[in-house]
Amino acid sequence: MKTAIGKPSLWNNKNFLLLWSGTSLSSFGMQMYSIAIPLLIYDLSRSALSMSIMRAIEFFPNIILGLIAGVLVDRMNRKRMMVWTSFIQALSMFVVILLMNTNQIEIWHLYMVGFVLSSAGYTFGNANHSVIPQIVSKDQLTSANAKMSLVDTLIRMVGPGIAGMLIAVFSYGSTFIIYFFCLILLLICIQFIKVPSLNKNKGSASIWADLKEGIDELFRNKILLTPTITILFINFASSLVIGVLVFFAADELGATSQQIGFMFTISAIGGAIGSAVIGKIRKRFGRGVIYTYSLLFDVMAMLMLIFAQTWWTIGISLSIRTFSTTLSNIVYFTIRQEFTPNHLLGRVAGTSSMLMKLTLPLGLFLSGLWAEWLPIRILFLISMCIFSLLFIRLLFHPFRNLV
Repeated sequence: MKTAIGKPSLWNNKNFLLLWSGTSLSSFGMQMYSIAIPLLIYDLSRSALSMSIMRAIEFFPNIILGLIAGVLVDRMNRKRMMVWTSFIQALSMFVVILLMNTNQIEIWHLYMVGFVLSSAGYTFGNANHSVIPQIVSKDQLTSANAKMSLVDTLIRMVGPGIAGMLIAVFSYGSTFIIYFFCLILLLICIQFIKVPSLNKNKGSASIWADLKEGIDELFRNKILLTPTITILFINFASSLVIGVLVFFAADELGATSQQIGFMFTISAIGGAIGSAVIGKIRKRFGRGVIYTYSLLFDVMAMLMLIFAQTWWTIGISLSIRTFSTTLSNIVYFTIRQEFTPNHLLGRVAGTSSMLMKLTLPLGLFLSGLWAEWLPIRILFLISMCIFSLLFIRLLFHPFRNLV
């Protein structure tokens, strides 16, 4: 199978297929973990703040390690980086399983393991993002990102429902075991990937010089900087919701673990639609237009969430939000990969990711405190207002017509 320009199709690209398969398996396992962890903490604490703290801890590595991870990904062998980080993730899950089976699990254990797991996962994601342009051609980047996003979204449709049923029938430990074996399979897939050698810049005198080079590259690239700053505020608006959403569904609406699992399954439908239609939308509209108008769907999603009375209404609202996020993420990742020199991609990805995630822990902490004493629906209203202001800002910004 060949593409129109005579280059091998992605379906014949062994390295891409191995990476795609491994990350898809890991994503499936992550769905088990993502549903089980907040529900386990809820059972242990009955506290929205405790649940929000866990979500904040999972985002701390993006801020603390963002720049350093980017430098390491650009300096070191990217395949070796993916091997070691996937091994650390598997080891972290083994520790959780061991604590569960010995009945010694406590919230602080989950906080510590969650930080290590997220740190390794973030570094793996940076290396994975930087490797893709090395194993696929430039004109296939949008297609490659869309394919990976589509399968990831389909897994999000299936995974949460399965996780909810496993927790109800067996235990939290069953979902952690599945994630552990998925990480082992990821490790095996990565071992067989052949990543072409990269001509790296050997002139940097120190890590700090490399850091500065990555930061300078991001701030020089106005096409990339504008959506990066926008995502900074998008993430703050999102953090006001995601930190308390499971608590809201379980505590205020009385949703069971199965219903919460199906709630997130419904939410993934929007992502599947977004991944499937992004190619056709891209043929008709510029990336700036797609990115700008995707924010309108975020406004609609938050409006529906404000008035939600059932778990499935929340699922529909999240599905609209996931549709928007999928479109904007594919556009953003492709812009970052296309407009950044590959030898700087790890550092630019690390710098931009760190910048985008700066507000997440703050929003998660504030939302957890808010939910302890004040109505949660007001948080949804605040989030809707932020999305509205961001849409108006981009509507009159040159970025809308630049890409």
